[in-house]
Amino acid sequence: MAGQAVGNYTIGRPLVGGLVCGIVLGDIKLGIACGVAMQLVYIALVTPGGTVSADVRAISYIGIPLAMVAITSQGLNPLGGTAANLAKSIGTLVGTVGTVLYYAVATMNLVWQSFGWKDIEKGKIDRITGVNFGWPWISQMLFSFIPAMLLTHYGATAVTALRTALPMDGIAMKTLFTVGGMLPCVGIAILLRQIVNRPVDFIPFLVGFTLCASLKLNLVSVTIISLLFAILIYEIEMAHNSSSNGGSAAIETNGDDDEEDI
Repeated sequence: MAGQAVGNYTIGRPLVGGLVCGIVLGDIKLGIACGVAMQLVYIALVTPGGTVSADVRAISYIGIPLAMVAITSQGLNPLGGTAANLAKSIGTLVGTVGTVLYYAVATMNLVWQSFGWKDIEKGKIDRITGVNFGWPWISQMLFSFIPAMLLTHYGATAVTALRTALPMDGIAMKTLFTVGGMLPCVGIAILLRQIVNRPVDFIPFLVGFTLCASLKLNLVSVTIISLLFAILIYEIEMAHNSSSNGGSAAIETNGDDDEEDI
């Protein structure tokens, strides 16, 4: 309801949704842990041309609450790997359902756009604002807020039934944990395809993973080190570009004023 930049790509992200859900449900640590686990899977998810493979808003505000209830009911360590894998799996299932809701919102928004075209034809330009900031709220209310509220409200009962029907040592739960453990590879692969243009671009990723594995650094420390590398690379490239431009200018000047240079 706050647009693409603020709503879909900021408030709707699992990393932010985990904090919000943690505050609402009274367990901020568990909410953030679930949000981080799910954000890793969808770290590079974008919606080019309105095409989506998963709805991160549903993942954030349906998947995270359900994952929090599931992790608590199973008695898992909120910061453990098993809890993270369970959260990823639940987020993926909910994200697929959320895609249907996403397209329902987009389809209903076409109705409001038709209203906008009629206003333009009638010269009522001042009413165009409602197409962007008014009528779409109805779409979001019907196909985002109400489904999220109902699914989250009845989710505790569903998770309890799931716990009884699917024990932790069963094949179904082991499959969920295994698949959940591999899902971050998808997010990282999508990110690499977007930013890696040459083999040397892999170096920052390899440095980060090496630091984590060998020095046991956390993600905050590695992020700071990566920021320092990025600043150094930027300064080096800027200095190289400046020297190249200055060198070309010097050559041109020497060619025009040979006697003055002597």
